[in-house]
Amino acid sequence: MPPPDEISHQLPSTIVAKEFGEVNVRRAGQVLHVGFTVLMEPQGADAEGWQTGVALDASSSMKGCYGRRVTGDVPTEAAAEYARRGWVQVKIKDGARVQVLQKPAHEDALRRGYVRYSDNIIEPRAREFVAYLAGNLDADGGTTVIYWACGDGTGLEVLGDVTVEQCRSLEIRGPAKIEFGAGTQLTPAVDYFVQRFRDAPRGMFLFLTDGRLDDLARVKQYTTQLAEAIAAHRRNPVKCVLIGVGDRIDEQQMEELDDLDTGTGVDIWDHKIARDMRGLTEIFAEVVDENQIIAPTARIFDATGRLVKHFTDGLSAKVAFEMPAASAWFELEVGGQRVRQSVAIPR
Repeated sequence: MPPPDEISHQLPSTIVAKEFGEVNVRRAGQVLHVGFTVLMEPQGADAEGWQTGVALDASSSMKGCYGRRVTGDVPTEAAAEYARRGWVQVKIKDGARVQVLQKPAHEDALRRGYVRYSDNIIEPRAREFVAYLAGNLDADGGTTVIYWACGDGTGLEVLGDVTVEQCRSLEIRGPAKIEFGAGTQLTPAVDYFVQRFRDAPRGMFLFLTDGRLDDLARVKQYTTQLAEAIAAHRRNPVKCVLIGVGDRIDEQQMEELDDLDTGTGVDIWDHKIARDMRGLTEIFAEVVDENQIIAPTARIFDATGRLVKHFTDGLSAKVAFEMPAASAWFELEVGGQRVRQSVAIPR
């Protein structure tokens, strides 16, 4: 494994200039390798033929994100009252006696404000993503929505294809036909979209999750095989984006998928943290054509003002360059304007 300084880091969206999709930096001795994309929606032929999907993590750790977890405490006096009324059932859990409130007690505790349901933070986010994909990208005007990681962790529940109009009233509170999952298996959800849209010219699939995957090794293997098939032109390209939601996101696993080297040059995964996203177009941060010229000329300067790259034949939507590792930022000069970008590597 390379030393920490030599690992590629994707800079947080909160410090990325609005003109860029994403910025990656990697230190190698006294040299800093920098790569960035210009933020834009797919253009021309690249904007056609997309099939889209939004997959919502329904593992048990996500229950609170759907507004389905009860928080708060019942006072001792109220608990004794519920027991007298027979509103409490005693169960054995992990070898210990646990008192479980029955429905009347639960409703009373909610009414009195002793307990409350957690906020549903998934529904508004999911509606945003679904509406955006359905209205701006999907060839059929409808984005497929599913719950994943249901039941034993491998189960799926399909909500269906949702249009922009339907999205406004779409209720997202977790699976209705299957229980919240006992594990978090991502591979079945990816395979669902890959197989369903096998003949689509291109696919964009978002996976909302807290990032705690139980099948990371399997997902990596599946992704590598998928990338090999795309590279060999046995199937059309797909882009998958993990979007972290909630307050306890395990970003390490998300980064591992984002940085996965499939040995093919095909990049399947990207990842974002929902609360840090500057706008919905960030899902396209890696969906750029490196051959697309967006400006006739451009220059890049390091923090000392030294020219480190000169684009005389046009600036593409995907750029890579090197500059001294001591440089704290770079500036892109294009069209008479300069965009400054910090390259501080997270510690």
